[in-house]
Amino acid sequence: MGEIKDFHCTYDNSAGINEEVTRKLNLKFPDAYMHWETMAALSKALKMHDGASFCELPFCHTVEAEAMGGVINYGNEKTGPRAKEYVCTAPEELLDLPEMDFRKGRIHEVLLACQALRREGEHVVLQVSGPFTILNVLIDAKYVFKAMRKKPDLMKDVFWKLGDEILRFMEEARKYGVDMISYADSSGGLSILGPKMAEQVVEDFTYGFLKRVEERMEGETLVLLCPKTTFALLGTKKAELLDARLSGPSDYGEACIEMVGKTGFVGQMCIKNIHYKLENAVIKTVKLM
Repeated sequence: MGEIKDFHCTYDNSAGINEEVTRKLNLKFPDAYMHWETMAALSKALKMHDGASFCELPFCHTVEAEAMGGVINYGNEKTGPRAKEYVCTAPEELLDLPEMDFRKGRIHEVLLACQALRREGEHVVLQVSGPFTILNVLIDAKYVFKAMRKKPDLMKDVFWKLGDEILRFMEEARKYGVDMISYADSSGGLSILGPKMAEQVVEDFTYGFLKRVEERMEGETLVLLCPKTTFALLGTKKAELLDARLSGPSDYGEACIEMVGKTGFVGQMCIKNIHYKLENAVIKTVKLM
């Protein structure tokens, strides 16, 4: 087994809310986070403000957990939705949470917003959260880490229950035209888990999950991995980086768009760092072993 290196990221758990943009749009909050029309308008305005190549949705890391029964504080024009209170007090209870229903609620509105933006010709990155980030909304982290030490088989079942739901969300997003999906789980990074537990998560869940993602996305939808996930895969010898030639020097965001349909995964840089320059016209793709 190799050594997992950490990726120092200044964007951990950041959400795409800019007070200047929200003020100009004259939207009512938190109502604007609840409906596809206002979600799409806000996403497009943020894209223009940031000089980005694509739109991003949603504006928080709580959509998946809410769709499984999580309780959310919807925030305001300054701060997006966030966890309000835990719905589980024991890891065993997580296995009884309902499946995501993509036909209703905020998760449905997110999908409709993605569809509307795609129909307008926009590229859309759907930000999908990993298990630890979802768990942060559902249960106190102290119970998660205790169970990982004392009941590893139970937590493996929990990870896969969440993983199956995440994968269903990704597949549903494809039906709405989403061409890029960002997968991040910074709440389960090396600096939080430690080397031994981080390796175990890759072995028990991350690698197998991403192999399923690779199969289901069929090379048509690009998955943008958080570099923390990329480094975990590299450090456990579960992946390697390959060079892919671009049409010319490019920002990272533009390069990702160019790679849609050409590879399954990229992950050398945080997708929030959209203006990261690839001066040599080469982007690193992630090949799972």
